[in-house]
Amino acid sequence: MRADARRNRDRVLDAADLVFSEHGLTASTEDVARRAGVGIGTVFRHFPTKGALLEAVFLRRLEWVAEHAESLAMSDTPDAFIGFLTQSVEQARSKSAVTDALAAAGGDLEKAKSVVQERMNRALATLLSRAQAASEVRADIGVAEVIALLIGMTRASEHTGWDPQVQARIIDVVVSGLRPN
Repeated sequence: MRADARRNRDRVLDAADLVFSEHGLTASTEDVARRAGVGIGTVFRHFPTKGALLEAVFLRRLEWVAEHAESLAMSDTPDAFIGFLTQSVEQARSKSAVTDALAAAGGDLEKAKSVVQERMNRALATLLSRAQAASEVRADIGVAEVIALLIGMTRASEHTGWDPQVQARIIDVVVSGLRPN
């Protein structure tokens, strides 16, 4: 892909991320083009349907999460695991809007997730085992439980209207429950 085409694609994805996070599925591709500063033809050249655009935004977010987890996994910091949990839940509001919009548009969430799921699971396993070795997290917790807890914390935060104080308390309660007795 040419450098200018890559830049335009990235601008469209950045704009779409913001627009769909703010307005959900009601946002139009014209809104995305306007926010990106490109013509509607540029949007459709890269993403032939709104669903394809939503899927690309969702996949890009998952890739960022996987890269972030991998980066933290390369560090020697035991508290990186708790930091990852906290950041994931705090950023879930905008991710949730895009996920809901993609599901409503008929996008293939499982296909998009499977592309980066294995990378994320490996990095999360490394973060978890390091935290367990440092006695920061109970030994009987696995990656499957962590993912379920992340989903639960995200849905609980959503249920409370994304109130930052309640969200912080939810995270605190879960983190406290993960600590060894």
